[in-house]
Amino acid sequence: QVQLVESGGGLVQPGGSLRLSCAASGRTLSLYDMGWFRQAPGKEREFVATISRGDNTYYANSVKGRFTISRENAKNTVYLQMNSLKPEDTAVYYCAARRTTLSDYDQWGQGTQVTVSS
Repeated sequence: QVQLVESGGGLVQPGGSLRLSCAASGRTLSLYDMGWFRQAPGKEREFVATISRGDNTYYANSVKGRFTISRENAKNTVYLQMNSLKPEDTAVYYCAARRTTLSDYDQWGQGTQVTVSS
């Protein structure tokens, strides 16, 4: 299994930017498809973005054009660059991994809090 630890969350003003990191250990991250998910208080966890082992990306409509997912395999890290942040982006953001395209995301980090508020 791969262990995942998110970091980079915090308080940011609307319209601002934040970069989240997900550091992997136990296995090389290059073997996995990676995803970012988020969960707001009282809400269900929702999909944000994914990046495949071949660096193909896919985004939820709510973040498309504002967020960018990327990976740096040499550092065993996946990133989520978040621009033009809105209050509705406030949530705990989770990093997740899956072994193949047909697999579930079954390896999860503990999450990092992102709060967008003035």
